[in-house]
Amino acid sequence: MTMLYVVILCGVLSVVYAIWATQSVLAADQGNARMQEIAGAIREGAQAYLNRQYTTIAVVGAAVFILAWWLLSASAAIGFLIGAVLSGVAGYIGMHVSVRANVRTAQAASNSLSAGLDIAFKAGAITGMLVAGLALLGVAVYYWVLIGPMGYAPSDRTVIDSLVALGFGASLISIFARLGGGIFTKGADVGGDLVGKVEAGIPEDDPRNPATIADNVGDNVGDCAGMAADLFETYAVTVVATMVLAAIFFAGSDLLGTVMLYPLAICATCIITSIIGTFFVRLGSNGSIMGALYKGLIVTGLLTVVGVAIANQFTVGWGEVGVVAGQTITGSALFTCGLIGLIVTGLIVVITEYYTGTNKRPVNSIAQASVTGHGTNVIQGLAVSLESTALPAIVIIGGIIATFQLAGLFGTAIAVTTMLGLAGMIVALDAFGPVTDNAGGIAEMAGLPPEVRQSTDALDAVGNTTKAVTKGYAIGSAGLGALVLFAAYSYDLQYFAENSDRYPYFANMGEISFSLSNPYVVAGLIFGGLIPYLFGGIAMTAVGRAAGAIVEEVRRQFRENPGIMQGTQKPDYARAVDILTRAAIKEMIVPSLLPVLAPLVVYFGILAISGSKASAFAALGASLLGVIVNGLFVAISMTSGGGAWDNAKKSFEDGFVDKDGVKHLKGSEAHKASVTGDTVGDPYKDTAGPAVNPAIKITNIMALLLLAVLAH
Repeated sequence: MTMLYVVILCGVLSVVYAIWATQSVLAADQGNARMQEIAGAIREGAQAYLNRQYTTIAVVGAAVFILAWWLLSASAAIGFLIGAVLSGVAGYIGMHVSVRANVRTAQAASNSLSAGLDIAFKAGAITGMLVAGLALLGVAVYYWVLIGPMGYAPSDRTVIDSLVALGFGASLISIFARLGGGIFTKGADVGGDLVGKVEAGIPEDDPRNPATIADNVGDNVGDCAGMAADLFETYAVTVVATMVLAAIFFAGSDLLGTVMLYPLAICATCIITSIIGTFFVRLGSNGSIMGALYKGLIVTGLLTVVGVAIANQFTVGWGEVGVVAGQTITGSALFTCGLIGLIVTGLIVVITEYYTGTNKRPVNSIAQASVTGHGTNVIQGLAVSLESTALPAIVIIGGIIATFQLAGLFGTAIAVTTMLGLAGMIVALDAFGPVTDNAGGIAEMAGLPPEVRQSTDALDAVGNTTKAVTKGYAIGSAGLGALVLFAAYSYDLQYFAENSDRYPYFANMGEISFSLSNPYVVAGLIFGGLIPYLFGGIAMTAVGRAAGAIVEEVRRQFRENPGIMQGTQKPDYARAVDILTRAAIKEMIVPSLLPVLAPLVVYFGILAISGSKASAFAALGASLLGVIVNGLFVAISMTSGGGAWDNAKKSFEDGFVDKDGVKHLKGSEAHKASVTGDTVGDPYKDTAGPAVNPAIKITNIMALLLLAVLAH
């Protein structure tokens, strides 16, 4: 129990760090009255949206809570509530700080680029440490309650079901927050760009655009609160899945309790290394913002090697841990798996930056395609998005094979856990993005000197890349994490079948085969494979409808109030925010429920058709693999392709020089073509793509919960 107390203490330390950093950010100068007025409007819109979003989610959550209590147990229902509430809290507090840090970043940037970077990153680190700390505290404290005061054995089904329910609570909040925030932010961005930049020819963040405040609100509810909920869920679910696998693989072993603590110990040491890493983010003499951020990430990664070694030393040790499926697993092999997880993380970060970074081949190719028109921009953007899936897939394949050779599926689980251990620093890089984006908007709307906007633009350009890198990391870890969940499903199913005397529903099922000669397995694969595409299509359609409403509203205001363009009338910002709020809340419901209901449709549908429980379970398992494989490719292609489209557009703001040596500036025909591509890429990278991430995992968690309900 001593190690569990240390884990909890590390979780508390991350919250203490967040409180300290919050006080530091809020103590900074807020700038002049006009800047504070604009920031106040953004803050008010973001809080109003999140309040309405969480109110809607609470209704769904209350129904699920009651069902969990009725179908499973009180402890499972409480686990669901813990996961849901903490996921919402992490996102809400992070957004609360973000909308206060934006104006302070703009003001700090008027003093120096270094000062602006310091405020923006510190604000992002608050969200990052809250995500990691609250996720670790949620799992660790509830695990302690279950095995301590409640007296359950670590491998007891009540403990496993309660932890899985906690992960499901985090997943449910995540998919709503990710999708709703994405629809809001991209509806504003796309609608505002189409009318403002393309039709009216005014700059981004021009105060005359009625969608400007909504766009800045969207950055916070989508990229800050949404991503926080997303990675909170991935973190919690991965830790829970690893603990579940430990309970299955090492049942009856004297080391069972210790092995179940092992993933928690890894995450605890990683919180300390991430906190240390934040203090290394400083602008160097070369003035490289990306270099400053990477300095912190690299230090965190190197210290994490030491942290995982310490976790090994005080939990599983270095010798034999146990024998699983005929394979001897050692502590040193598990440590190596953790290192492989760090290598996979580093490679995914590098690959994602290559495909989305300015002055790199993929982005330059899209910018060059813009010179010949809108259509060629879209074609090249789609080509880059498809190409960008290859290298991450190869890296993930390598990680799976290497870790499986070393320590079986549990080794793969430890690799993913170590990847997620870096979540505090990775989320800090992501949340840095909306703060800098808002800072640039405030500088533009408040009429600050051009040199200030130059500093905020430099921060924003890097923020766009860090957001893409974070999404790549989230998707890569989600794909591997979902594989761990699938392993938990298959081994859980085997456990129930072998103990059918205690779980009569699973009696007399016969052999469950995942062979492709089984037509129900093929049907399950195809059904699971269609879900990411259908989900992405519905999400893209939702953004299109929301953006269309904003296009009509901005056009109406320009038409009915000509004084807006002349600067004599103030646009109705609040109406645009309200339109998007209503659209996002309405549009997020159906696609969010799709991955929740899909496993139930597969299982009970095949059961009704075949009359065989074995066939239904095989089809359900195959559908999970279909979701994982297709979801991984859909998510990577959308996020990397969308990021490349966005930075291709930004390359014209500094003057893109084409292959013939001709310079194309902002407002040129080539720039307008790049804006068109960006309107496609925006919902790709900030709505549909990232939302596929929690959709992958929620289908797998639903399958685990279905097994628990049927066994209950």
